[in-house]
Amino acid sequence: MNEPLTARRAASNRRAVARKLAVQALYRWQVNAGPWQDLLLEFADAEDMPKADREYFEALVRGIAEEGGAGWDRDLARFTDRAPAELDPVEHAVLLIGLFELSRRPDVPYRVVIDEGVGLARRFGATDGHKYVNAVLDRAARELRPDER
Repeated sequence: MNEPLTARRAASNRRAVARKLAVQALYRWQVNAGPWQDLLLEFADAEDMPKADREYFEALVRGIAEEGGAGWDRDLARFTDRAPAELDPVEHAVLLIGLFELSRRPDVPYRVVIDEGVGLARRFGATDGHKYVNAVLDRAARELRPDER
């Protein structure tokens, strides 16, 4: 078996778990705001944390919550048809993660950002929420990553 491919898959799986936990943490943060450090402590013992890329989880949560969300919501509003405050909290969390990755993580290909966001929205969001997430992240990727397309 190709060792580098296996290692890349394992790293990708660990990041996917980190994103899942970040969606849950950011959902909690929206419902009951508090310091991002509390989110890290709260989720440190999560059942899936041993399978997650803990550093990536922290980068997502800290990168979004540390700014208080207002800056991210202002940026997100450029790509949505309604105010971010009116979004379902799950889709809002997924979109914040996607926007963070598109803006600050050029090491993550835009297609991965969109695929992961759609998958999380399918798993945790409303019935057709994944379609909305797909459209918004696609719009954001066109503007934020024009050279990748």
